[in-house]
Amino acid sequence: MATLPITLRGAEKLKAELHRLKTVDRPGVIVAIADARAQGDISENAEYEAAKDRQGFIEGRIQEIEGKLSAAQVIDPTAVNANGKVVFGSTVELEDEDTGDRVTYQIVGEDEADLKLGLINIGSPIARALIGKGEEDSTEVQTPGGIKRFEIVKVSYV
Repeated sequence: MATLPITLRGAEKLKAELHRLKTVDRPGVIVAIADARAQGDISENAEYEAAKDRQGFIEGRIQEIEGKLSAAQVIDPTAVNANGKVVFGSTVELEDEDTGDRVTYQIVGEDEADLKLGLINIGSPIARALIGKGEEDSTEVQTPGGIKRFEIVKVSYV
């Protein structure tokens, strides 16, 4: 399996979710299944079916997270020194060359991406267009609204 880049913050978030699933959610669903089973006939017991479905989801998510963490290449953005170039974990301030609007993004792994928080997936079109570029470089990005041109104002590793 190929390694998956993830920031230190993203790895900690996945580890916290895994811990919660194993210590809170899994034991809780086991109790729910036992309670539903204690009510008698389980062939038409909706609570039992719902608890079994929930158990399947929890076990699947545990396996998914464990797989991701085992393949993860954890990168601490503060330890990166890419000489002003945009790399995984970089925080990039961009200026739209048409409107002058400024926006700041951090390039993160797939599981960490959240556009509302300014976290963009390494595989997104804008991140791919930025990788390898430096301050004052311009780049074009194909967006649903057409091609946009951005100038890189600042690159930092925080």
